[in-house]
Amino acid sequence: MKEIKNIYCVGRNYAAHAKELNNEVPSSPFLFSKPTHAFVEARGQEIHLPGNRGSIHFETELVVRIGKEYESGMKADEAIDSMAIGIDFTLRDVQTELKKKGHPWLLAKGFPHSAVVSEFTAFPGVEKVKKADFMLMINGEKVQHGNIQNMIFNLQTILDFTAENFGLGEGDIIFTGTPEGVGQVKDGDHLSLVWDNIVLGECVIKLTESY
Repeated sequence: MKEIKNIYCVGRNYAAHAKELNNEVPSSPFLFSKPTHAFVEARGQEIHLPGNRGSIHFETELVVRIGKEYESGMKADEAIDSMAIGIDFTLRDVQTELKKKGHPWLLAKGFPHSAVVSEFTAFPGVEKVKKADFMLMINGEKVQHGNIQNMIFNLQTILDFTAENFGLGEGDIIFTGTPEGVGQVKDGDHLSLVWDNIVLGECVIKLTESY
């Protein structure tokens, strides 16, 4: 596994997802970040999440890894070297309260193991990625699926915006946004992260009070 540096996440990048949470559709990319402690690769193991902070929602996303230092004018196919399917876990009750207060989302988005990813696989290029769907299966049932063709802001726009405002370099990863269908995970759930009908990663959720 190559080193992971910054973890950027794009919020509200599918109109149907924004609608299901009663959020406005953004007019420019809406980004937040997670600490590197949030990162964990799904290799079939138990992944511990807090069981004492309200509901935890899955948000399944295409994740891209940057393979070289970004330079102005660089195309997405040049900058991205690999991809994975990821889950942006969210403490939904905590996030709701933070939104009411106008506070940042870090407490709801940045807890350990909140950025789960499958193994990374070679990036085949934007046009090929558009031809396949990503999915999340829970206990053998498909609960969420999406295709980057339905993103509000495409990969090139996301990369350019991120680089201009925060910087973008080798080892950075970007969670590119989740489609509609997010929902709550429960203790003991078996999760499978799927790309083009191939399971790239699996894990079992363990909710713990002593988190």
